[in-house]
Amino acid sequence: MLGFVSAPERGDGDRLLARVAQRLTTAGTVLGGVVQINTETDPVRPCLMDLRVLSDGSIFRISQSLGRHSSGCRLDAAGLEEAVGRVASALQAAPPHLLILNKFGKQEAEGRGFRPVIAQALSLGVPVLISVSAKNRTGFDLFAAEIAIALQSDEEAVLAWCLSQIGVDAKG
Repeated sequence: MLGFVSAPERGDGDRLLARVAQRLTTAGTVLGGVVQINTETDPVRPCLMDLRVLSDGSIFRISQSLGRHSSGCRLDAAGLEEAVGRVASALQAAPPHLLILNKFGKQEAEGRGFRPVIAQALSLGVPVLISVSAKNRTGFDLFAAEIAIALQSDEEAVLAWCLSQIGVDAKG
């Protein structure tokens, strides 16, 4: 009920999950969670990071501008927590067929971010799809190694897993 992908390049997981979410939505699957949208604005500055809530389309900015020469963490934790609250409320009000979350990152490894939402979804019987980077894999394994299933970072394989979790034959 908990599938994860580990895409090789930065941003690949975001794009993969967004494509899978689009295909599932087009097929009539009720989704919860978020996908990350990265917007390049300037070649010498980091991209803008937004989360799009799949249940209602709302957008939350989760990056902050720290200046051209800054090397600190750009995550806007307040923006992330707003998105977490929106997803948690929607999950409780009307559990979806599947929950997609952009990533298990540092916040989740430390017990914050979407970590409680993952547990909430699983306790409601809602399958979860998430991206996990190599950098955060240890924290993810401590949280979910015994129940998590590693998926190929291939759109068709991920889509087939999602459909199997919600009881739909991928070939039919």
